[in-house]
Amino acid sequence: MMDLAKSQSKWRHFDHRRRQHHRRTNSQTDTSPDGDLIDCVLSHQQPAFDHPQLKGQNPLESPETPKGENPDEMVSENHQLWSLSGESCPEGTIPIRRTTEQDVLRASSIQRFGRKIRRPIRRDSSSNGHEHAVGYVSGQEYYGAKASINVWAPRVANQYEFSLSQMWVISGSFGNDLNTIEAGWQVSPELYGDSYPRFFTYWTSDAYQATGCYNLLCSGFVQTNNRIAIGAAISPRSSYQGGQYDISLLVWKDPKHGNWWLQFGSGPLVGYWPSFLFTHLRNHANMVQFGGEVVNTRPSGTHTLTQMGSGHFSGEGFGKSSYFRNLQVVDWDNSLIPVSNLRVLADHPNCYDIRGGINNVWGNYFYYGGPGRNVRCP
Repeated sequence: MMDLAKSQSKWRHFDHRRRQHHRRTNSQTDTSPDGDLIDCVLSHQQPAFDHPQLKGQNPLESPETPKGENPDEMVSENHQLWSLSGESCPEGTIPIRRTTEQDVLRASSIQRFGRKIRRPIRRDSSSNGHEHAVGYVSGQEYYGAKASINVWAPRVANQYEFSLSQMWVISGSFGNDLNTIEAGWQVSPELYGDSYPRFFTYWTSDAYQATGCYNLLCSGFVQTNNRIAIGAAISPRSSYQGGQYDISLLVWKDPKHGNWWLQFGSGPLVGYWPSFLFTHLRNHANMVQFGGEVVNTRPSGTHTLTQMGSGHFSGEGFGKSSYFRNLQVVDWDNSLIPVSNLRVLADHPNCYDIRGGINNVWGNYFYYGGPGRNVRCP
């Protein structure tokens, strides 16, 4: 009975916010083939503009993309399920995936809804059930990053786990002052109630403690794009020994205003994280990381069966293993350059592994992932 009362109070608290948001929507609501409701919300009334430092403002115009940025000809542009039929929101509005009562009730608390569980991001075996296979560069000043990320639908074993593939733009120490900007795809039954890979963003300025959130679930990221719904499913997806699909993501710091912008594919920019959200990232990043992350809750006392990437180890190669390719960073001169001295690290290589390479077509790349529990990963 207590749980029911708690759930109802949690939903009432959130529903007040949801109704406020719904009053701001344009008349248009679209239903995606995967069941999502996508509301078209007036741009200047999106959640970001609840922030005291943004109240009364309008979204900024798009800046110039970094030098050396050219649309990738290799793979046809990836799409989202909701916009496959040509749907988009009217000019002056942005698409927002509607949060339902079920979404909120799946979260362990209203405070935690839309947030990552606080954990050390340091890459070691004590990382609180989070396991990684990543490539990273550090030791320079970075003003952005770009990669093409292979999209799969890995199996996630239970509601309290996730599997994601993303870029991290990082600054600060690995203590309480950690700043990150994150973007990629994730399968998260807790957040979305299904097993589709979904485009997501994240940010924090205090090591996942009190600031930041996924997507548009708090004031922070300012969306400027009327076609891309953050949190919506990505389609098509790659299949084992079948078609391979990837998404290209670029995050960079606009030298003029200092905000961090996001581009998904080669089309219009998605939006930006205002520089005032951050401390260290007001200046630059000191680390860029690419790769996969899963949560292992050790159900039944054994390693989880949650997959990373394609669910296959890196050694299987193209068409079977998941990959990141054309890894680049943005330098002080707002130019995209190939990463140098890429290091790769898997903190549980018998469960999920990684191997890097370089060639003329893919530049710096790596294969990564794995099945989770197996004979060598009990």
